Amino acid sequence: MVVIGQIGQTMDGRIATVTGQSKYVNGPAGLTHLHQLRALVDAIVIGVGTALADNPQLTVRLVHGKSPARVVIDPRGRLPHQSLVWQDDGVRKIWVVADGVNVQRLPQVEVIPLPAIDGRIDPMQILQMLSAEGLQRVLVEGGADTVSRFMAAKCLDRLHLIVAPIVMGSGRSSFHLHPIEHMDQAQRLKVQTHLIGNEILFDCDLQQQRSAITPV
Repeated sequence: MVVIGQIGQTMDGRIATVTGQSKYVNGPAGLTHLHQLRALVDAIVIGVGTALADNPQLTVRLVHGKSPARVVIDPRGRLPHQSLVWQDDGVRKIWVVADGVNVQRLPQVEVIPLPAIDGRIDPMQILQMLSAEGLQRVLVEGGADTVSRFMAAKCLDRLHLIVAPIVMGSGRSSFHLHPIEHMDQAQRLKVQTHLIGNEILFDCDLQQQRSAITPV
């Protein structure tokens, strides 16, 4: 199984304004790269916060390719039925909720309950479920909390961080990780950089710290 995290941010490490508006931090080159990633994977994973704030389609539109399955992590089942990720376009859709949460089902959406602790579902359990469902190439697209949780759980093989030439000065941070007291506690990543248009892609190799996924 291969799992890639993706974050598009400003030069000062912001992914959205203080109100949560994020369309679009990245320009045409960064968005095209994102759609290329989508076309290469079996499934896109986002958290319910991103689904509510951005109402994304999560389809492949800027390049040639097949749109992958759409997976929303929504422990409390908050996402409205009219959300664009649930559009009935023939693409597989999975609604991941916490055990015991009852949601009104949509005919085109699979509802998969998983155990939750303090309202959060373990990223490793999500990947185990996706692997069992035959989805072996996964893109964790957002938001910051979801990507950070997968990273902290050592569930990412790679992280694609695309930096746009924008300075906000305020706004929502790219990562939500545990605080550290000393610089030697920070993660120093193995990185290759690429210029795409006027943006910089940091391709971070996280395979050495990746946790193995055991079959369920």
